[in-house]
Amino acid sequence: MKRSLITLAMTLAVAAPALADQALATAKNCMACHAVEKKLVGPSYKDVANKYAGQGDAVNKLAAKIVKGGSGVWGPIPMPANNQVSEAEAQKLAAWILGLK
Repeated sequence: MKRSLITLAMTLAVAAPALADQALATAKNCMACHAVEKKLVGPSYKDVANKYAGQGDAVNKLAAKIVKGGSGVWGPIPMPANNQVSEAEAQKLAAWILGLK
C-alpha cells in the first residue's frame, strides 16, 4: 500500500506541471491551432520543441513568437499575435513546449 501511494505521488508530481501548462495553453486558445503530437493549423508542439532543441535562447525566442505572432517559419499560414498572453505566461508556455521533445 505504501509503495503504491509513493508511486502515485511521484506520477502526479511529474504529470502535474505538464498538465498545468497544457491547461494554460487551452485557456489561452493555443490548442485551437496546435496539438501536442500532431499538426493542426500550426505545427505540433513536439515539432516545435525539436526545431528549437539545443538553442540557448529558445525559451525567449519562442515566448516572443507566442506573444507577437509570426509567419513563414512553418509555412504560409501566419500565427497571429496573442495579446491575451502575458510575457510571464508566454515564458511558461515556451518552457513547457520545449520540454516536450
